Amino acid sequence: MNYKAPLLLTLAALIVLASCAKSSTGRNQITLFSSSDLNKMGASSFEQMKEKEKISTDIAINNYVQCVAKAITKNVPKSAHKGEWEVVVFDSEQVNAFALPGGKIGVYTGILKVAENQNQLGAIIGHEVGHVIERHSNERMSSSKISQTGMAVVDTALSVGNVENRNLWMSGLGLGLQYGILMPYGRTHESEADIVGQDLMAKSGFEPSAAISLWQNMAKLSNGSPPEFMSTHPSNETRINQLTEHLPKSQAYYKASNAPSCKKPKNI
Repeated sequence: MNYKAPLLLTLAALIVLASCAKSSTGRNQITLFSSSDLNKMGASSFEQMKEKEKISTDIAINNYVQCVAKAITKNVPKSAHKGEWEVVVFDSEQVNAFALPGGKIGVYTGILKVAENQNQLGAIIGHEVGHVIERHSNERMSSSKISQTGMAVVDTALSVGNVENRNLWMSGLGLGLQYGILMPYGRTHESEADIVGQDLMAKSGFEPSAAISLWQNMAKLSNGSPPEFMSTHPSNETRINQLTEHLPKSQAYYKASNAPSCKKPKNI
């Protein structure tokens, strides 16, 4: 008996029912969760982060990050977040930053050493806020939910049908979902956030070519990274090429903007 067709039909039906949204780039999206639910999850996660991580008390560093973040968030569509944004600087060597639904931004001091100036920090924050604008958290959670449902359907079918080597089939299916759906889905999000973030930083007065130089800096730190097809993120080379190709469009936004004055502290 062929169990592949019923599985595909079930997954297809779920996706069709859930695909009721589009990203700003025109991509169909699977969004099973409400904005209210995502905002609550984002706020809860942020509070946990503040309890777990050390928060920077350096006034100069905080003023610098707040200056860049404020310039970026002024241009975020109200559909993504209507209120004020909470921005926290975490005192950590991690080269990381993030933005969460509900207007939350976290920046680790470690990434400030990679971002050479306000323009490159604008690229980082623009990229992270881009994930929020495009509802990527909702998509990732929805994709995971659908994948879990599909796995459960197949497991039940194989069990009822007394199919030999059931565990082997399930292992293979899991591998297929991981490398065939979930990882490329993550790369799509990252590439989309790169482009949306480049436009956002340009509208906010930050030189969009800095996004390219930022990833050139990142490339120097990424020794031993896995091949792109085994990673949830595009390769640095792919990101640089995509941002370079999109640069003329974002440059047009930049020319119509006003550059903020956010000076990087000398102690970073």
